[in-house]
Amino acid sequence: MTQDDLLARAQAWLAEDPDQETRDELAALLDRNATDELAARFSGTLQFGTAGLRGELGAGPMRMNRSVVIRAAAGLAAYLKAKGQTGGLVVVGYDARYKSVDFARDTAAVMTAAGLRAALLPRPLPTPVLAYAIRHLGAVAGVEVTASHNPPRDNGYKVYLGDGSQIVPPADAEIAAEIGAIRSLNDVPRASEGWEVLGDEVLEAYLERTDAVLTPGSPRTARTVYTAMHGVGKEVLTAAFGRAGFPPPALVAEQAEPDPAFPTVAFPNPEEPGAMDLAFEAARAVDPDLVIANDPDADRCAVAVPDADVEGGWRMLRGDEVGALLAAHLVHKGATGVFAESIVSSSLLGRIAEAA
Repeated sequence: MTQDDLLARAQAWLAEDPDQETRDELAALLDRNATDELAARFSGTLQFGTAGLRGELGAGPMRMNRSVVIRAAAGLAAYLKAKGQTGGLVVVGYDARYKSVDFARDTAAVMTAAGLRAALLPRPLPTPVLAYAIRHLGAVAGVEVTASHNPPRDNGYKVYLGDGSQIVPPADAEIAAEIGAIRSLNDVPRASEGWEVLGDEVLEAYLERTDAVLTPGSPRTARTVYTAMHGVGKEVLTAAFGRAGFPPPALVAEQAEPDPAFPTVAFPNPEEPGAMDLAFEAARAVDPDLVIANDPDADRCAVAVPDADVEGGWRMLRGDEVGALLAAHLVHKGATGVFAESIVSSSLLGRIAEAA
């Protein structure tokens, strides 16, 4: 791309950008003739795939911003309509990251203007609540605005279809093709109203399901320390504990409330070195049976157990270890169904299922 082409592309993007913040950012780059930075933002586009979109916030097609999200929403709407889902419901959830609520509202506006029905979750809530809401409400698709456990300057866009699971091939490529077919943001209509903002009925239904995996009359005495890692998990987890009859978890106060800056951790991921330091500090003071941590959108759950042989006295369990414990619990209960494992999980689940 020549410098003239680069500047022309940036100017065209600037003319369409609906967000004053990113317009100002891009205008400043153009005023400085910051060609290296402009090239980094306009050398391509964020690629839509099975994980949806994820990237650093900022102006331009290689960043996460309202323009990119509006195009993604329009591509998803076109895909759904091509599949005969005209008029279907799309549920939209979001976490507490920078711009998440703006991206969620833009998605609802695009879906409504496209003739689909859109419903926003009432506030920042865990990603699993969105996945549950899709099936509970009979939606044809769902969107969760989140970058999961990425750094503070990132955001993302996860897409789910009507089965409540994230998209898989070939849906990802088909949606990406619809996004790529959008030539101008001015061609994407957006409604100013008309979508629904849900109340707490979906969250209530979600919480009602939490007792289903507990054996009636089983002990409810386990003491826990919990960290939400500056994310959105605290409300739902503490409510679930209360309904189940467990003692309230001791909260890591410094990380309990949503904060998109994630001020106490370099990466808000329980598996990152140092991320659990405050939780272990709290555990040494409280002496619980377990330490539980969520990532910021609360679709990742990490567990630590007491271990005198480990420095600090607590050992983090790997995800496949937690999965094996849960599977063994279900087998012990006599549960029937399917154990799902992925290419990143242990084959132990298969062996547990076979033995059962």
